[in-house]
Amino acid sequence: MPICDGPEMRTFGFSVLCALFTISLVPLSGCAQADGIPRTASGKPDFNGIWQALGNSYWDIEPHTARPALAMQPGPVVPVPAAEVLAFGAVGSVPSGQGVVVGGEIPYLPEALTQRDDNREHWSKRDPEIKCYLPGVPRANYMHLPFQIFQSERKFFIAYEYAGAVRDVYLEDPGPPQVDSWMGQSVGHWEEDTFVVQASGFNGRTWFDRAGNHHSSALQVTERWTMLGPDHILYEATMEDPNTFSRPWTIRTRLYRNIDPAARLGQFKCVPFVEELLYGHLRKTPIPR
Repeated sequence: MPICDGPEMRTFGFSVLCALFTISLVPLSGCAQADGIPRTASGKPDFNGIWQALGNSYWDIEPHTARPALAMQPGPVVPVPAAEVLAFGAVGSVPSGQGVVVGGEIPYLPEALTQRDDNREHWSKRDPEIKCYLPGVPRANYMHLPFQIFQSERKFFIAYEYAGAVRDVYLEDPGPPQVDSWMGQSVGHWEEDTFVVQASGFNGRTWFDRAGNHHSSALQVTERWTMLGPDHILYEATMEDPNTFSRPWTIRTRLYRNIDPAARLGQFKCVPFVEELLYGHLRKTPIPR
C-alpha cells in the first residue's frame, strides 16, 4: 500500500506533508524544463532559431590589438602605402579582441606559420571572403552575420546569411565525403545534451578569419554545441590538421539567440558585388579606378 493511503495519513496536515514528500521523490529529469532549456519531444535540447556570435573573432580568432586592415603583421605596425590605408579607412580597420583560441595561440608548424604571416600581409587580395567564396567551418559560425538552425527529430540543418551558405548535418553517417568542398561534410550525434558534429572533406581554401589563419584539405573539425540556457549556446570546435598544426587545438565562444519575434534571416548573396573584382580585368575597356 502506498504510504499516502494509510488511514493514519488522512488528516489535512499529513496529506500536505505526504504530497510534498511525494513530489520530492520525482527525479529532476521529470521536471518541466527545470533548466530553462527548450527541448524537443524526445527531450533533446531544441536549437531551432536565429543565432549569432558576439565579439571580434570574425577579424582574428587569436588575441589582438586594434590595427589597420592592411598592416596585419604581429608586433609593431607594418608600414604600408598611405594611399592603401586611406582607401580602407576606419571601415577596413581591425578592432581589438580577446580571441577565442583556447590557450591564446594556434600551434602552427613553422612553414605554415610563415604562410599565415604572408596571408596577413596580403589579406586584401587573398581572403576568400572578399571574393564571396563560402566561409567553411568553423568560420561560418562566428562571422558578423547570423545563421538559422532548423532542427527536427530526423534533421539538423543550418542556413547562413553570408553567401547563402548551408550545412545539412547528417544524423546517420553516409560514409567518407565523395568530394572536397568549401563547407565540407558534417555528421552529428548526441552525447547527452551536447550535439557533436564531425566535419571533414574540405577543399583547403577557406580561412578561419580575416587575419590569414588557414588550414589544408586534411582539416577535420569536431564541433560541440551545448545550450547554456534558452538563449545561449556554448560553441566549441577542435581542429586537427597534421599538414598545418603541430597538435589539435580548440576555439570556444558563445552564440546568442535573436529573441525578436519578428526576426528573419536576411539574404546576402554577394556574388554580384565581386564580379568586377574577379573579372573586371577581362573587360575590353577596363573601368577607370
